[in-house]
Amino acid sequence: MAGTIDVHAARIPDRDKLVELLHEHGLDAKPHGELEIEVPCGDEETACDELLAYVEGVVMDLGATMIPIKHDGVIYLRPPTS
Repeated sequence: MAGTIDVHAARIPDRDKLVELLHEHGLDAKPHGELEIEVPCGDEETACDELLAYVEGVVMDLGATMIPIKHDGVIYLRPPTS
């Protein structure tokens, strides 16, 4: 069974831009809910970890001051603490 990662963005424009960028890079990202994105990551835990690393890079490309955090299979985008 293939796994998925949920990504929670802070704002709708950030979610929409991230979905667009993930599509451009061949990922089947789908928005759901108001601020969420679902991204299939494969069958293995390492595939989900690799996707987390990739999403970190995409967030940096957005120029957003958000930090991706993985917790219980969900990636949360949060502002920096310092």
